[in-house]
Amino acid sequence: MTFAAFVLFDLLLTQTTTPSPAPRAPAPVMSYRSASWLEREGREQEQRPSEIFQAMSLKDGDVVGDVGCGSGWFSRRMAKTVGPRGKIYAVDIQPEMLDLVRKAAQTDGLTNIEPVLGTDADPRLPAGGTDWILLVDVYHEFQKPKPMLEAIRRSLKPNGRVALIEYRMEGTSASHIHAEHRMSTEQVLAEWVPMGFRLVRQLEFLPTQHFFIFAPSP
Repeated sequence: MTFAAFVLFDLLLTQTTTPSPAPRAPAPVMSYRSASWLEREGREQEQRPSEIFQAMSLKDGDVVGDVGCGSGWFSRRMAKTVGPRGKIYAVDIQPEMLDLVRKAAQTDGLTNIEPVLGTDADPRLPAGGTDWILLVDVYHEFQKPKPMLEAIRRSLKPNGRVALIEYRMEGTSASHIHAEHRMSTEQVLAEWVPMGFRLVRQLEFLPTQHFFIFAPSP
């Protein structure tokens, strides 16, 4: 065997025996005991809900699943946007979070929010029943992302969309957030596209977060 052939053989052997990178590990789920952080001062300026809803073209009468709703910070604001003819399914896997949602909705006089106790594999939304699914800083915590994405896809109406918001892994804008609670564009697309979603738009107007809009692939 010539030296060149030996080098080529060694290269091919290395490529076939080197293990592929380990898949991204889901972050721990934030406990309801930390729910006060979801209602923190300054969140309005940081996450700009009115601009997010405008980008979503959220309108009166829309039905939205707020998956991983936490204390319902986004649910309450969307409920006002979609109006009494619309509906917000506030989904969380912690009953204590849903108790917070109920109390806050009652305080605000909102009757179009329905708390839903989901599981780590299924948000338990009506099949073909939502115009939008909103996921804010929660997808990275999904312990079973594949069945969750399958269930999310089933819950969308034919023209339904998903709004996914995650802290940026790239750069320093979200360096104050622990790395396991951030995602890169590459990571998001690598996980969503194979699960039957196509990227419709990617927006970067939020100070610290990526904003993706996905639709089911044909």
